Amino acid sequence: MGKTAVTVVLVLIFFSIFQVILFKYVNPTGTVNMIWERLLAKVNQTVYIPSAYGWKNLEKISINLQQAVLASEDQRFLSHSGFDFEEMKIVVEDIMETKRFRGASTISMQAARSLFLPSSRSLLRKATEAWYTILIELFWDKQRIFEIYLNTVDWGTETVGAQAGAQRYFSCNADQLTKTQAALMAAILPSPHKWSAKNPSAYIQKRQLRILKQMPHMPLP
Repeated sequence: MGKTAVTVVLVLIFFSIFQVILFKYVNPTGTVNMIWERLLAKVNQTVYIPSAYGWKNLEKISINLQQAVLASEDQRFLSHSGFDFEEMKIVVEDIMETKRFRGASTISMQAARSLFLPSSRSLLRKATEAWYTILIELFWDKQRIFEIYLNTVDWGTETVGAQAGAQRYFSCNADQLTKTQAALMAAILPSPHKWSAKNPSAYIQKRQLRILKQMPHMPLP
């Protein structure tokens, strides 16, 4: 590796560390993907519709939604260090048996992806996501990771974060969500552009019921 390449790598490493330390204390006004979508619209000369987004501190987000998301997305969030190897093992076994692929992303991985990276699928993006996951687990506590996640996760077309999701689906603020509403919002998270909390399919309703049963057992960070 040449001197220039080494310099570029070091700059990127220090910049990523700076970003993570900054957002430990500063609430983001948006995400990299929101900026990326604006740039793509400009390049492609298409109409850009900004995503609804509004920051809410963790205490202003319904406990119901917090428990529902943990039940749906990452039940071992408080016990792992960013990567849930137990879940990864289960996923591999499922792939071997059913030939169907499903993700094993933790809340930490999704927070890193949502805040710092544009929406794409590549090995480089996965590697960068893993790097940011290590950094946020190192510099942030679990409460901050969860807060960032809830505010930056994609909750459907042009809908970013818990506040925007609550307003879109139930015309209320994030701190007003009931248990059934929260479970429904959490139920669509694996594929928020495919599923809807306004018109839930029978499959989503089943997911909602399962999440409702698990919510009381979810300790909060």
